[in-house]
Amino acid sequence: MAEDTPPVDEMHYEVLAQDALRGVIRAALERAAGPGGIPGNHHFYITFKTRGRGVSVPPDVIAKYPDEMTVVLQHQYWDLSVEADLFSVMLKFGGMPKVLTVPYTAVTRFYDPSVQFLLQFEAPEVVTEPVADISPAPSSKAKTPPSDGDDDGPKVVSLDQFRKK
Repeated sequence: MAEDTPPVDEMHYEVLAQDALRGVIRAALERAAGPGGIPGNHHFYITFKTRGRGVSVPPDVIAKYPDEMTVVLQHQYWDLSVEADLFSVMLKFGGMPKVLTVPYTAVTRFYDPSVQFLLQFEAPEVVTEPVADISPAPSSKAKTPPSDGDDDGPKVVSLDQFRKK
């Protein structure tokens, strides 16, 4: 009895589908970058490989998240820029503004909990050499984040200062 060989997918439909779904992320971020910001109660949890090809994360952040990290775009984000193959955004880490640049191919998960919408992707190829911070400097016309005195958002507090020595 001859064994049939499975057909070869020379169209690479799985890759085409993954790329199309990444277009959903781009479209959602384009709306968020518009004049009205993120509409209604929507907010985004975006998980990505910090060492994915083309990812630009400051060295201190990548040291804390050497493999993967999740960012939340809801109330406190600045300078969201959406391009055809990547997005960049300024977020605060330890009260300091940092710019992250993330190609859509590095995203492993996109979740909007307000409507229980989830997209998951296969883990991308990672870069083994150290990733340099090649983030663009914020333009002079760009909105700057409020200083720490104006920041009413959640704070990260080290518990070491409260421990008995």
